Amino acid sequence: MPAPERIPPRSLTESELLTLLTEGALTVLGQVGGASNAVLHCTVAYDGEERTCVYKPVAGERPLWDFPDGTLARREVAAYEVSRATGWDLVPPTVLRDGPYGEGMCQLWIDAAEGEPPLLALVEGEEAGEGWKAVGLAEVGEGGTALLVHADDPRLRRLSVLDAVINNGDRKGGHLLPAPGGLLYGIDHGVTFNADDKLRTLLWGWAGEPLTGEALSVLTELSAALAPDSALATRMAQLITAAELEALRERVAGLLKDGEHPRPSGQWPPIPWPPV
Repeated sequence: MPAPERIPPRSLTESELLTLLTEGALTVLGQVGGASNAVLHCTVAYDGEERTCVYKPVAGERPLWDFPDGTLARREVAAYEVSRATGWDLVPPTVLRDGPYGEGMCQLWIDAAEGEPPLLALVEGEEAGEGWKAVGLAEVGEGGTALLVHADDPRLRRLSVLDAVINNGDRKGGHLLPAPGGLLYGIDHGVTFNADDKLRTLLWGWAGEPLTGEALSVLTELSAALAPDSALATRMAQLITAAELEALRERVAGLLKDGEHPRPSGQWPPIPWPPV
């Protein structure tokens, strides 16, 4: 007798996903390797629905000299809140909740789409080529170098603006997840929202270029949404410090005033290590 066909899970709205992530029962499946902090692969089940998720408990965070201890999970949630406010939805649904190992962030697991064109590449010569943006020279072993490039992709360009807004100190290639349906997500936003300039990214290809009209419109709306006593500002105040919230407002205002993608400051290594 043939096995019954598996009924695919129904589509959930963003609000329903957030409820599932917040209220659902977490079951740890295992640990995701290669991470500097504890990253647990889990399922979360609620009201007959089940999804796969990532749970990062605060207890598993490694202390950092430039970020207060125990704050990385909240910064991950703050990055989601800002992404959601832009309307670009570049960060998977993310919540702060209690779990098997205490408070932590819980984020919807994203399965990367197969067969997608590469977003990063190493090429010979000094020119990026059509469809690519140059980042800089990278060592490739035995004293050799190659030009590191990223795709001239509007999804990446939006993400580069989001990274500038949240002051992302660790935008690596492995944090880029092309998803089915032409979507692109960025993950791992624990080292964000520092009041000092910490922007480190592989997405420098648009540095100094004018922001798109879309980006300027989004930043204008985001600036208004971050006004004191607004719903977004109130939520952000629960996740980052008052100084960091004010620095967030200043970064948005600075981007609008300059009207261009930021350039490396020269005061901090511009590319994270390892880059991928």
